[in-house]
Amino acid sequence: MTPETNDTLALRIDGMTCEHCAITIQRALAQVGGVQRAAVSYPEARADVELAPGGPATTAVLVAAVERAGYRATPVAGTPVAPARGAQPAGPAVRSGGPRPDVVVLGGGSAGFAASIHAADLGARVTLIEGGTLGGTCVNVGCVPSKTLIRAVEVQHRAAHHPFAGIHTAAQPPDLPAMIAQKDALVATLRQEKYWDVLAAYPNITLRQDRGRVNRDGSLAVGDDVLKPGRLIVTTGSSPWAPPITGLAEAGYLTSTEALALTTRPASLVVVGSGSVGIEIAQIFARLGTQVTVFEALPTLVPAEAPDAGAALAGYLQEEGLTIRTGASVDRVSRDRTGYLVEATVDGQRETMRAEQLLVATGRRANTRGFGLDEAGVRLGRKGEIAVNEYLETSRPGVYAAGDVIGDPMFVYVAAYGGNLAAENALDGPMRRYDLSALPRVTFTDPQVASVGLSEQEARAQGLDVAVSTLPLAYVPRALAARDTRGFITLVADRQTNRLVGALIVSAEAGEMIQEPTLAIRHGISVTDLAATFHPYLTLAEGIKLAAQTFTKDVKKLSCCAA
Repeated sequence: MTPETNDTLALRIDGMTCEHCAITIQRALAQVGGVQRAAVSYPEARADVELAPGGPATTAVLVAAVERAGYRATPVAGTPVAPARGAQPAGPAVRSGGPRPDVVVLGGGSAGFAASIHAADLGARVTLIEGGTLGGTCVNVGCVPSKTLIRAVEVQHRAAHHPFAGIHTAAQPPDLPAMIAQKDALVATLRQEKYWDVLAAYPNITLRQDRGRVNRDGSLAVGDDVLKPGRLIVTTGSSPWAPPITGLAEAGYLTSTEALALTTRPASLVVVGSGSVGIEIAQIFARLGTQVTVFEALPTLVPAEAPDAGAALAGYLQEEGLTIRTGASVDRVSRDRTGYLVEATVDGQRETMRAEQLLVATGRRANTRGFGLDEAGVRLGRKGEIAVNEYLETSRPGVYAAGDVIGDPMFVYVAAYGGNLAAENALDGPMRRYDLSALPRVTFTDPQVASVGLSEQEARAQGLDVAVSTLPLAYVPRALAARDTRGFITLVADRQTNRLVGALIVSAEAGEMIQEPTLAIRHGISVTDLAATFHPYLTLAEGIKLAAQTFTKDVKKLSCCAA
């Protein structure tokens, strides 16, 4: 098969390790003169190239282009060149110049900023529309304020509780207004430096501080103006959601936003919901001296994680004085001058709890109401989220969406990734898939809970034959030296390939430790390679090596310094 006599050519590609490799090769082929389209499939290790009749491209030129990208290509003899299963249909070749369609980004949070900056870097003129506070949830009312307060109360807690003999400390009563003022100052600084100052560096991005609404014809009403974008990227984020509990709306309640802004410490607090947000805030206030009760409808805390993580975390939090009620249905809420009355059913038994404050942390919902999206033909899911395909395009051509507005998982780093990807696909055609197969998750309690990939149950449900290794932190020398052996490391490996497919860590610094398993899953690294890799002694990361060794060895019989 030769391109001189055929309009198509199939190549076998060797050396790919992930979907991003396919994108790299696709771009390299698309830039060859005479190539009309290129579709590369990582699962099938194959490229299908559509050539202009009589064009300059030859088999040798295409093979050389793949090799310059760092991979190997050989023609597939006698193979029909229909698009391969799972192949990525390519859009236009990546362009280095020429006019770009104008882009409008609706929403100025992390996804919106990422989309705006990337579209601007690709040469487009961008209008960014934000009717509220610039920066979105994470910097203003989410990740940044919660994590700085978590670290503050950890200092408070360690002053009163530590495991070292001969060290004498004393904890003074916390000054909550001072803590909140310092938190607010940090938020203001980051909002200025990471959003306003960054925006000023991009002259081809215009900020409109107004509310936008999509019209039926795809134009946008912004104030008194009507914009007609070449491409629209919707990044309107999400807001806290509360379930329909009898009396809740009438009684009122705290969301995470209000809870993180309190300047008076409540004597008692009921938290409904034990996802990452709810359980992090519960521990913050418990360490400030508040009597905290957590109600969770599901059997374990942090229900997005494997049950053993939630069970372990519940035990550690109870040791700190929190009251944990799992398998609980909150039936009714009322409020009087003394505070809240929360009525619940726990394991079939009725319970009544009084508290000065009530926090409802039962998840978030996409901000899609009032933007005209459904009227404009943008299909929404059952929870109001925007439905997108694997390239983040909505049901309306030319309209893309990214971030919390497309639903779970609602993480800032996912939003930024999605914003970049949406901008690139909007401008260059559907070339990059939205891939969350190696997505790490962290709950910033103490100890932290972090995971990536598949749990044992999820892997078996997918038909994988897996081996599982679980290492208690008591066998990690760093944890022993720090006198904090709370937690464990679980690794899940595919028996056929010996590759890591999942990891779960409960540890004081699980969020730092999870990155190594993330990279291993992303790049197909085996547990044998993990076990054979140098890990500095007396680091918590060494626990990953020890957990990998646990597949074949009894770590109790290994020397602590010569594993």
